[in-house]
Amino acid sequence: MLLSIANLSKSYASGLQALKGVSLEIRRGEIFALLGPNGAGKTTLINIVCGIVRPGGGTVTVEGRDIQRDYRVTRARIGLVPQELHTDMFETVWGTVSFSRGLFGRAPSPAHLERVLRDLSLWEKRGDKIMTLSGGMKRRVLIAKALAHEPEILFLDEPTAGVDVELRRDMWALVRRLRDSGVTVILTTHYIDEAEEMADRIGVINKGELIVVEEKRALMKKLGKKQLTVHLVRPLEAIPAGLSAWPVKLKSDGSELEYTFDAQGAGTPALLRRLDELGIAFTDLQTKQSSLEDIFIDLVHEK
Repeated sequence: MLLSIANLSKSYASGLQALKGVSLEIRRGEIFALLGPNGAGKTTLINIVCGIVRPGGGTVTVEGRDIQRDYRVTRARIGLVPQELHTDMFETVWGTVSFSRGLFGRAPSPAHLERVLRDLSLWEKRGDKIMTLSGGMKRRVLIAKALAHEPEILFLDEPTAGVDVELRRDMWALVRRLRDSGVTVILTTHYIDEAEEMADRIGVINKGELIVVEEKRALMKKLGKKQLTVHLVRPLEAIPAGLSAWPVKLKSDGSELEYTFDAQGAGTPALLRRLDELGIAFTDLQTKQSSLEDIFIDLVHEK
């Protein structure tokens, strides 16, 4: 396993328990999305792995090397794009990414830096000072800095929060290319649609605890629900006793029947037959599949 996190905990002087025994295995070459509400512990987890925050307990290893004992070796294999814009505003784009590469002991490689800057539409801005760039361009510079030393593991902490649509599109195209080249990508995001589109596996964290870690498709199959809405010809005042075998609800002043079922939905044909037997006529049927967002909200609320 490329990155192993075992029983990680962290408490602050205020009494806040940011992480409570978190264990997680990250595979080489995957895109892993970590979802959770604000204050769930996502950034604390990333900052511990990147050596910015010391853990209260537990271990983190990169291919068996402990990140605290072998800090320089393991950190050089990791790139981080933080939420906050931290960079020298008086430095040029080229100077910033060149310095970042050298910071990790990598030999100069103008060809690699040019490739990164072109991928992020920054090549034309390479001589500009950071202070003159727009917010979106500054975030692109953060990404370029994180990629300058050719990391094997890339952390993206809310990388597209508050940025324009064009940057989000470029960002995800770049993430796909990185994954295809063998880079392992771990991202936190509150854009659940992005996690649903991009991730191979998804973890949900809440109040410092990892609630679930699953393959995306397996998670949606296991926890996803479908909803059948039956539009009735004549409204019902109450649910007939003959429908007691199905967990149906009346909606829209009795003019709609709503039936929620799991992904298999074996009871749906039987329900429709039963409606016919009871003489309950309907004009239309609609089905709705729960999204990853629905699953996320249900998991956090349940926990």
